[in-house]
Amino acid sequence: MSKNELKILDCTLRDGGYYNNWDFSKELIEDYLEAMSAAKVEHVELGFRFFKKDIYLGPCAYTTPFFLETLNIPKNLKIGIMINAKDIISNNLSKSEINKNFFELSKKKKISFIRFACHASEVSKIVPLCNQLNKKKILTAINLMQISEINNSEIDRITKLVAKSKLDVFYFADSLGNLEPQDIVRISNLIKKNWKKEIGFHAHDNMSRALINGVAAFNNGINWIDSTVTGMGRGAGNIQTEFALLQFSKYLKKNSDISLLLKLIEQRFNPMKAKYKWGTNPYYYLAGQHKIHPTFIQSMITELKLEPLELLSAIDNLKKGDGKNFNKNLIEVGNNLYQGKTSGTWNPYQLIKGRDVLIIGSGPSSHKHSKAIENFIEKKKPFVIALNTQKTINEKLINLRVCCHTLRVMSDINIFKKITQPLALPLDRLPIHQKEKFKNLKTYNYGLEVKTGKFSFGKTSSIAPNSLTIVYALSIANSGKAKKIFVSGLDGYPMENPRRHEMDETLRIYFSSKKRSELISITPSRYKIKSSSVYA
Repeated sequence: MSKNELKILDCTLRDGGYYNNWDFSKELIEDYLEAMSAAKVEHVELGFRFFKKDIYLGPCAYTTPFFLETLNIPKNLKIGIMINAKDIISNNLSKSEINKNFFELSKKKKISFIRFACHASEVSKIVPLCNQLNKKKILTAINLMQISEINNSEIDRITKLVAKSKLDVFYFADSLGNLEPQDIVRISNLIKKNWKKEIGFHAHDNMSRALINGVAAFNNGINWIDSTVTGMGRGAGNIQTEFALLQFSKYLKKNSDISLLLKLIEQRFNPMKAKYKWGTNPYYYLAGQHKIHPTFIQSMITELKLEPLELLSAIDNLKKGDGKNFNKNLIEVGNNLYQGKTSGTWNPYQLIKGRDVLIIGSGPSSHKHSKAIENFIEKKKPFVIALNTQKTINEKLINLRVCCHTLRVMSDINIFKKITQPLALPLDRLPIHQKEKFKNLKTYNYGLEVKTGKFSFGKTSSIAPNSLTIVYALSIANSGKAKKIFVSGLDGYPMENPRRHEMDETLRIYFSSKKRSELISITPSRYKIKSSSVYA
């Protein structure tokens, strides 16, 4: 295979969409396409084509024919999409349903290639679809994920299978970001034993080896190399397109003008990178070392905003479990883990008995006014509930800690082992391997069920609109028939933060609920909540 056949495939809007729900503006997309055209990056994967989901995702999540027809696409670009094999297989769709949901093609703006993201067990079910698309003169590729976890005999089996198909390109992905150049050589040699057509490589930059591995791949006969602008992609990201163009410039067929790309990076992508924080860091590096799926790290940094010690603790626990397989239930607990009826075993009234309750939140005001809060407790004698592991006041004054986000439970487990207060959490909702870690701790199993727009407080479980820890604490306090619920550290997010809207809506539902305890903030709060002063 001659080196002048190099093809850089840019998949920025597809892989980068994991950070903004694929919600790129039309203006940005068209500026990006112009930059790719000038840089002579001919193959552009514009997005996914997901099966319809019950949440809002931007246009690059579906990349529909209608959407494609709204774009000004330079004529020298070949536009492609990626389809997750599991979307087709898990929905058990008929041939006509598959064609309707995934293979509807634009007559004006033609799709040039389709890639299928496959686990090893899914390849055999996707090959027939590749053969079908071949008849439509669409280039097809299978992107074999988590190649580092597939043994040699399985690679041999898969490549023998695809060798008999009409597949055009066989890709492999360093999904966990832990491969080294010698691994790339070994794997590509295994693939070439049976597969005689073109090979592609998709790198992840967990351990800062994406470009180095890309060079190793190209030097060993792999001629399709994936990249993204500034490396924007899930987790630590990918080979950076701007560096790939410089590294491989002498092997590209046409002269590349990267001036538009560099302008785009400065004006558009650098601000996004500052906001979403993709790119390698010590946590992604550890994830690569221990074969932990990078989306865990991304979620802990961008969604949970865990502190360094919490992150390290979570990584330590993930490496002992099934960290290489990302589990959405650990992240989207409100949408998944807390669905359906549940029953706990602990009645909070046994401890609270109708007293006033003080919930210590984690906002800066709890720390700022810690001495006054301690004095408030000494005077008022409330039942004190602290969220998670925060230690803003004297721990001897805390009666109970609460936690319900499973990823935070996992990240904080080693801290909980050193804390003397009992811990309330929805134990019945946790996976068995997580429950085991709490068997030597004093825990109270209070159940939680999530239902949109509803609060209902039962003796051993509650229904709530989401699974925020503050919501779980409010549920426990109300179940305990709290006379009044005081809160500190419920400072609130700025208006532009999406979590502000979530909490505003949660409080609206709470205040409209029947038989709920009065809620009073004793430290400053942005929320529309009755206030008093901890100093009064």
